This record gives sequence, C-alpha cells and structure tokens, in this order.
Amino acid sequence: MSLARAWQVLRKDLRLGPRSPVVLWALVIPVLITVLVRGVFGGLFAGEPRLGVVDLDGSAVASELADRDGIELRRVVDEDTLRAEVTAGRLDAGLLLPEGFDAAVRAGDRPPLRLWYAGESVPADRAVLTATIIDAVRSLTGVEVAVDVEVVVLGDEVLPIDLRLLPLIVLYAVAIPGGMVPAASLVEEKERGTLQGVLATPASLGEVMVAKAALGIILGVVAGTVTLAINAAFGTAPLVLLLSVATGAVMMALIGLLLGAWAPDTNTLFAAWKGVGVLLFLPAIFFIWPGLPTWPARWMPAYYFLRPAFAASVEGAGLADVAGELVIGAAICLALVPVVVVARRWLERRLVAGRPERAGREEPQHAGELV
Repeated sequence: MSLARAWQVLRKDLRLGPRSPVVLWALVIPVLITVLVRGVFGGLFAGEPRLGVVDLDGSAVASELADRDGIELRRVVDEDTLRAEVTAGRLDAGLLLPEGFDAAVRAGDRPPLRLWYAGESVPADRAVLTATIIDAVRSLTGVEVAVDVEVVVLGDEVLPIDLRLLPLIVLYAVAIPGGMVPAASLVEEKERGTLQGVLATPASLGEVMVAKAALGIILGVVAGTVTLAINAAFGTAPLVLLLSVATGAVMMALIGLLLGAWAPDTNTLFAAWKGVGVLLFLPAIFFIWPGLPTWPARWMPAYYFLRPAFAASVEGAGLADVAGELVIGAAICLALVPVVVVARRWLERRLVAGRPERAGREEPQHAGELV
C-alpha cells in the first residue's frame, strides 16, 4: 500500500468535497442543531459564572474577585438575600466573607469561608469558581494559605437541559461527517463505476478506503471541535475533549467504511444508516435522563468517546479521570480495523467478479447498434 497514492485520492476528495451535498449537509446540520437547541433551552449566549458576595468587613478578597476575568461578580446586601438568589438559580454560587476574615488570614489562622452553590450550577463552573476564590484568598499574603471552606449545595442538583443535550449534539457532529461521508463517498463511486476502474490502475482499493477514512476523520474532528467551540464547552481540559472527538471520528469513519463496502446503492446505505444510527445514538439518551442505569450504554461503542467528552466539558474531569474510557474507545477502533480489511477484500472480489458481467452485457448491445 502506498500512502502517497492514498494522499492523492484524499486530495481529490477534499477538493471535490465542498461540491457534495452530503458533505455540506454533514457539516452544516450540526451547527444548525446547536443553534436551535442552545437558543431554545438557553446557554448559547451564556456568560461567565455568576458569583454573589456578601462582604461584611470590606474584605480585599471581594475587591480581588471583582478584578478577575472569567467570572461575573455581584455584591449582595445580606446572607438571606444571597441564599435566596443562589437557591433560585439566579446566581451560580454565593460567598460569605465574615468580619475579620482578612486579618485572620494574615495572622495565619484558618478562618471559615462559606460557599454556596446552586443545584443547577455546572460542575465545571464550580471548579473554576472554587479555584478563583482560593487564589484570591492567597493574594492576601502572597503565599498559599489554608482556610476552612464550607461548601453547601442549595436546591436540587440537576444539570440544565441544554447541557444534558450536549452529548447528542456532539455525537451528531462527529457521526454524520465522520461516518456518513466516507460511506456515501464509497457507495457513490461504486454506483459510478469508478471503483472498478481503480482495479486497472496502480492504486489499490485499500488505498482508496484509507483516503475515505482519512476524509471522515478530518471532517469529524473539525465538526466536533467547532460544535464544542460554539457551545463554549471546552472546559478546563481541552486535550481530553480533542482526544475524545478524535477517538469518535476514527470509530465513526471505520463504521462508515463497513457500511459503504456493504451497501450496493445509496438508498440501501441510507436505510442501513437509519438502523445502525439507532444503536450509535442510543448512548446519548443516558445523558439526557441521568437517572437511567448506565450499564446498557456501556455496551455501545459511542459511549466511550461521549462519556470522556461530557466529563471533561461539564464535570471538569481531567485525563486521569477518563483514561479508562478512552483506552476502551481506542481498543474498539483497533478491533474494527481487521473487520474493515475483511470488508475490503470482500468488496474487491465483488468488483472483480462484476467486471466481466458488465462487459458481457455491453458487447451485444454495442454489436446491435453497429448492425
């Protein structure tokens, strides 16, 4: 197999891609779904996490927080008002700075720090706010100091619906460009007869399929990354998100090659995609309704890139927290490779067997025309 020839096929597909309705549909639809979902349920234009502060003694911590980027600070008059605002979800968090707090920190004591979080606040926002507050306290002395932080969650801990729909949006963004585009491209070339022509050239069918897979991976990563960016969902671990999207794009591209090798025509491909799509998209349901048991989702391949992406984006997880899921996702991709190789050999035999049949049908017709 020559990577140079595969690269030539990929360049051709990339050049012709913008003219293909399937490619345009695969790239545009995820963006439109994002705008629709986030616009209806909120969050598309959501600002920075909102922190309310009750400052009983003119603390320098409150002034330091007001100067920090990445949070929206609101001063609240008293403790009861702060509790009501956080419970109602109008604030993501509330901080109570007691009298004498700054003096206690500078004296080396462990003053209490009361921090309230709204039940509907995002875990990633909680991590950002907690780190920002601790850093602001450290600015009083210039060295790391210890404080007793009392964290209380007010209200029911339920993620907003727009965040629970995020895995579905990301799955659509990765699966359609990553899987459907290679499959449709392969079937289209079968219908046009160009794959049969490949057998008479130095290029092999394996090189063509490698190029189709690379096209799907590139489009899947681009669409998934853009979707996350539109949703402002990179969180605190963008590397984890990129690894998750890349794993999903590879997985979907390999599944797309299997469907493209098997389907004889476009109508069959779309019908098969609908059936396979039920299994591919089913894991997203377990994020939309988190009360459901998750063990059925663990039997579905897409779970192993959706779960790391969701954990990094919404829950503030790091690479160590999701390494197990990513390893399983990579193992699924590796397991699909020999299956794709078998499908390539099967398709090649079909193409070789089909050439004489077509020639036999065409020759009598040509002879008749000459007569």
